[in-house]
Amino acid sequence: MKSLSSTVLIAGCAFTVLCTVYLSSMTPEAVQAGTLKAETMTKPSVYRHFVLFKFAESATAEQVQSVCEAFAKMPEKIDTIKGYETGINISPENKNKGFTHGFLLTFDDQAGLETYLPHPDHKAFGASLKGLIDDVLVFDYVSP
Repeated sequence: MKSLSSTVLIAGCAFTVLCTVYLSSMTPEAVQAGTLKAETMTKPSVYRHFVLFKFAESATAEQVQSVCEAFAKMPEKIDTIKGYETGINISPENKNKGFTHGFLLTFDDQAGLETYLPHPDHKAFGASLKGLIDDVLVFDYVSP
């Protein structure tokens, strides 16, 4: 049993050292700017664009479904989107502040997002939300 706890302790220490080395490779400027340059990263990274919707109380279930289906078609229309995930809040913590639907888009890099944002299909999708969304929260980050 002593051997197992020693192994766990060594593995934990190794993990801590690896995390420290990785985090110290990020410059404060890169973190502050929200862009981590390739030389500050130890592995390739992707750019994540996380969007949360708080639908208007007046939005019907059919309208909400239509919005979700339209968002799901974005990767077919905009080739810089490399990954797409969606889900409905199920957290038992009750801290979602009315945001019910989440969408995670993955791009190779920030340039992919910069192509997506002004894209006519993205603009048309945004315009279709008028009156259906009370609030939107967007959070972008670089993920190794």
